[in-house]
Amino acid sequence: MKIAPQLKLTSKSIFFFAFTAALIIISGDAKAQEAKKISRIGILRPGSPPDALVERFVQGLADHGYKEGYNVRIEYRWARGPARRVRELAKELVALKVDLIFAPDTVGVEAAKQVTSTIPIVFAVAGDPVGSGFVQSLARPGGNITGLTTLFAELTLKRLELLKEMVPKLTRVAVLANPDLPFHPQLMTELDETAQQLSIQRMVLPLRNSGDLPEAFLKTSKQHADGVLVLPNPMNSSYRREIAIEAIKAQLPSVFVSKEYVEAGGLMSYGASQSDLFTRAATYVDKILKGAKPAELPIEQPTKFELVINLKTAKQIGLIIPPNVLARADRVIK
Repeated sequence: MKIAPQLKLTSKSIFFFAFTAALIIISGDAKAQEAKKISRIGILRPGSPPDALVERFVQGLADHGYKEGYNVRIEYRWARGPARRVRELAKELVALKVDLIFAPDTVGVEAAKQVTSTIPIVFAVAGDPVGSGFVQSLARPGGNITGLTTLFAELTLKRLELLKEMVPKLTRVAVLANPDLPFHPQLMTELDETAQQLSIQRMVLPLRNSGDLPEAFLKTSKQHADGVLVLPNPMNSSYRREIAIEAIKAQLPSVFVSKEYVEAGGLMSYGASQSDLFTRAATYVDKILKGAKPAELPIEQPTKFELVINLKTAKQIGLIIPPNVLARADRVIK
């Protein structure tokens, strides 16, 4: 009977097999680590948490497959009011070597732009990115910044027109503006032309923080304002409830940039859907993290607009909403 030959393992063959197995394991680990590469995203916000819009952005990331702690790490930075703090926080994100900064608004983009020209910056609601010097053009941004615009100049003029429709006898409007924001003076120039066409006089009331509110609304009474127009200002979101309360106390109709203010008690808002813009911003982040260059990603404009009216507030200030305005509302809060 023949006995099958046995395989003799020498020390060299044992070493060869062990070395090969180790290479396979190391290669597999390397691929697994590469597949699970964690991208670091910095979020730069003038306000304070909780922030429903930032939550929409994070949900947008999840829709693209980004899971906190698995393949993405989010570094939140909240200025909680003061604009001067935003630049300090932008520096912190750069020091952390984040892969991308999500600075939704004009204040955040300006701060981030000052501290980095290489880290990609994505915005969601910048009003005039070309005029502000953030990008070269809407079609080809040309630098490290891209995102979505809100057309704030055009929509601010539309808000004044709606306020006039809401209050036909409106002849004097108080404009709450922040003198520290460079785009507000520019916006006031454009607003003056529309106000003149509507036979409306405007008065500017400085609003840098919530501490300015009592004095600002005291002036509305002394100067006999018929309504309040609040200019787009990301820092206002932290005290939108306080603004709404002061307007109600003064018995003045108010118009705002977004529905969040009306949900907090404001009378009316008209503007691009910020929830939609924050969600869409996640698509830019996904493209950039996958290799796209911000310089080549065109700036997109809003596609959804919302007119929101608060009937409870209208009742509190003794205002009857004209039927033609109420019929155009996308949402009515009762």
